[in-house]
Amino acid sequence: MNFKTLGLISLFILASCAPKKDILYLQDIEAKRGSSVPYQSVNIQPNDILKITIGSLEPLAALPYNKSVSQGAPSTNIELMQLDGYVVSLNQTINLPVLGEISTKNKTTQQLEIFISDKLVSEGHLSDARVNVRLINAKVTILGEVNQPGTINYTDQNMTLIQALGYAGDLTINGKRDDILLTREVDGVRKVTHIDLTSSEFMDSEFYFVKPNDFIVVNPNNPRVKNAGFVKDISTVLTIASLALSITILLSR
Repeated sequence: MNFKTLGLISLFILASCAPKKDILYLQDIEAKRGSSVPYQSVNIQPNDILKITIGSLEPLAALPYNKSVSQGAPSTNIELMQLDGYVVSLNQTINLPVLGEISTKNKTTQQLEIFISDKLVSEGHLSDARVNVRLINAKVTILGEVNQPGTINYTDQNMTLIQALGYAGDLTINGKRDDILLTREVDGVRKVTHIDLTSSEFMDSEFYFVKPNDFIVVNPNNPRVKNAGFVKDISTVLTIASLALSITILLSR
């Protein structure tokens, strides 16, 4: 082992390292200090599962308008809630007790609450209807260079992309932070965008908050791609380089 070989190993190690500017998140975040948050309401989509509760000052009067709960008691278990929820059809409708078929097209959960409440009052069903609509099967899928890839279920009204990646255990050191791929389907139309997490610009966009059924892919960065199939662990390279250096020093004496 000569110094030339050792030099090549050293160059390989340096080439395998990503620069700081490719690693740090939100490097210009100070520019967003005091800026407003672009909260968004999401339209209800086919295959969404809705938990709908209709109440009144007189509880017995509202009973016929609610679906009977499994095992006769309210449940806080999300899986049981989904079984008792209303599945939105491909035609974007649900079927409520007494009221029958209700369209969810182009409506958010808040707008559906108002629509059902107005219908109950205007048609003489309940004079003081109180309606609550909640999406209970929201999920996003995150794959690639994250510590815990998979599908994440959530019930938050608004969840940011950063929060979603946090649920996935954060990006690995090999994740390409300046090119996160996000695919979204809205009303049958597929959108694809590339997000740079090293910049705060995306915080003002429609992709700051994730939406149900978003598909997120974190691709490997250049050093990871270059090293794929060659050396899996940088510690192995360092061990080899250290051993080579020791041998070279011994032989040169």
